[in-house]
Amino acid sequence: MRTQNIYKNYEPAVTDTNKDFKCGYWFVYSSNKLLIINEENGGKIPLYSQLEELRQILTTPLYLGKFYGQPAYCIGVSDNIKVPTGMSFVDLRSTFGVLDEDSFLLASKAVQIVVWEQTHRFCGKCGSLTQELYGERAKVCPECGFISYPRICPAVITAVFKENKILLAHARSFKGDMHSLIAGFVEAGETLEEAVEREIMEEIGIKVKNIAYWGSQPWPYPNSLMLGFTAEYESGEINVDGIEISHADWYDVENLPELPSKVSIARKIIDWYSQGRP
Repeated sequence: MRTQNIYKNYEPAVTDTNKDFKCGYWFVYSSNKLLIINEENGGKIPLYSQLEELRQILTTPLYLGKFYGQPAYCIGVSDNIKVPTGMSFVDLRSTFGVLDEDSFLLASKAVQIVVWEQTHRFCGKCGSLTQELYGERAKVCPECGFISYPRICPAVITAVFKENKILLAHARSFKGDMHSLIAGFVEAGETLEEAVEREIMEEIGIKVKNIAYWGSQPWPYPNSLMLGFTAEYESGEINVDGIEISHADWYDVENLPELPSKVSIARKIIDWYSQGRP
């Protein structure tokens, strides 16, 4: 097992004991794009003191906890706002390597909370306006009592090995010739190991054994939790489904194709393999 995504400068919390949001760091989203301060050598998350041009719309934010010792908040704003001077709204994926690691990780968490807030203002059971549930990241309906939490969708992603080679596949949705690991969402009533076996059989047509947990990664596109596994080839021949997967093959460390971004758990597992897995 490998530990992923450990914060160094963030303490999570739900309840803001200060009750004064006009301070600290602000993760501001417009159409799920993050507002950052543009700097020569990267970018930064703005402080409230730097958002004077937006203060009239920065109301009722969501508290995230303490970030670098200061309060941190997230909020979604309309698409047509004027972008503050020296800042820009950028796609979250493109901020990897631009923001420091903790800022990127917390931004990934914040966007999921913002999307949840925007899509759960009304009760999914009776349609009434929801309220925040004190002390929890949850919405409660004052009419029927239904409680909803931020949506998290578990998905398995697996590195399959055969005679020191790794199975990599090109999905139809991938750009260029990029190849990655086999992944898919967990279905209701299914164990994680069953999901691994099913996805690989459905998409590649082979059977695997010795499935082992490797690590996990929140993946905010929009609300997945990627659960990484390794497995060994057992039987069968590669036969891609032709729907999601267009090509798959066994690769050794000397002959790897185009790979996914280093931000992804897929790439972390592939790099672990390339560096000489146990």
